[in-house]
Amino acid sequence: QVQLVESGGGLVQPGGSLRLSCAASGSIFSTHVMGWYRQAPGKQRDLVAVKTSGGSTTYADSVKGRFTISRDSAKNTVSLQMNSLKDEDTAVYYCSFRNVVGEYWGQGTQVTVSS
Repeated sequence: QVQLVESGGGLVQPGGSLRLSCAASGSIFSTHVMGWYRQAPGKQRDLVAVKTSGGSTTYADSVKGRFTISRDSAKNTVSLQMNSLKDEDTAVYYCSFRNVVGEYWGQGTQVTVSS
């Protein structure tokens, strides 16, 4: 089992910035993928950004150039720096962790972009 604890999120005006963080603990194997998904009301959960243990990164087209994912492998944490936030970034953001055993999710943190 893997436990994920998220922090960050909140209310921000359009054009503002927020930072999300997620710490993983438990049965963490060397090969894994860790990152962020989001789900807006009435919509499916979509990938935002993920980073593999090998260092490869994938971003959703809608956040490229605005969001940056980073990892601290020693601490098993992943962060998402979100800049130039838009109304359409409003969603519940979920930390995700996947390894050979399974896929795990955080409890979700609300990000609201509104003036």
